[in-house]
Amino acid sequence: MIKTKLCELLGIDYPIIQGGMAWIATGELAAAVSKAGGLGIIGAGNAPADIVREEIKKVKAETDKPFGVNVMLLSPFVDEVMEVVIEEKVPVVTTGAGNPGKYIERLKEIGAKIIPVVPSVALAKRMARLDVDAIIAEGNEAGGHIGQLTTMPLIPQIVDAVDIPVIAAGGVADGRGLAAALSLGAVGAQIGTRFICAQECIAHKNYKKAVIKAKDRDAIVTARSTGHPVRNLKNKLTRKIDKLEKEGAPKEKIEELGIGRLQRAVIDGDVVEGTVMAGQVAGMVNKIESASEIINDIMASAEDVMKNICQSII
Repeated sequence: MIKTKLCELLGIDYPIIQGGMAWIATGELAAAVSKAGGLGIIGAGNAPADIVREEIKKVKAETDKPFGVNVMLLSPFVDEVMEVVIEEKVPVVTTGAGNPGKYIERLKEIGAKIIPVVPSVALAKRMARLDVDAIIAEGNEAGGHIGQLTTMPLIPQIVDAVDIPVIAAGGVADGRGLAAALSLGAVGAQIGTRFICAQECIAHKNYKKAVIKAKDRDAIVTARSTGHPVRNLKNKLTRKIDKLEKEGAPKEKIEELGIGRLQRAVIDGDVVEGTVMAGQVAGMVNKIESASEIINDIMASAEDVMKNICQSII
């Protein structure tokens, strides 16, 4: 069985963290992943604090195993959400889109592990100086908001740059990806897109079908001109955004077009004019399974890959 520093750090059985996807990563999915031995994450996104508390309580009602909340630091409700996280004594907090420095002391007081998501070496170094517990290094193969660097060159550079555990994200969907991440020096992987198609995920069936139908070139990047690029599955909405960008439309107009579109896809099932966030590994996801089946498959495959590599070397 593959055990890494991540398992020891978080008290989990397998070095797998489920991505904190807004609207998708609810208490139902987080509880299922944690019960299966990984680390389930609630995606707070831009949700108000009372909604985040409800999702936390869902997890606590299902399992006493470790779980986490992903806090979007640009959320208009971030201070209130952090208060809820602290009051509920959430064991793990991942953060994105900002600097968690002002919250670290209080999070440490409740014993929470703090793990920022970063897209570059410079940001990894900055976060490491804040005395966080680990870093999630996310390549731009990931779904949703992305940086510039791809996972393969990003992971070893961050591993070499900081003295804390590094978790790989972006482009991992199976055991081969996990084994590759470990080979690059990571202590585990954060996986998002494959968990969209978990049975316990509340995403609309149309959203799941869109991921399953996706081919290798369907997860494209839009809104580069706004400075906040997003990877999603191509559809009528992405074509509209692409047209606006080619016409040189102001970023405010492009951003306005995207308001509410993720909810429209995830909850309402509009995968034509909604934002269907998914990573490049969408082309590797071909069925709906339970969270437990997904984790067991990834771990068994990773072990086989690593055994075969060792046998080849011998």
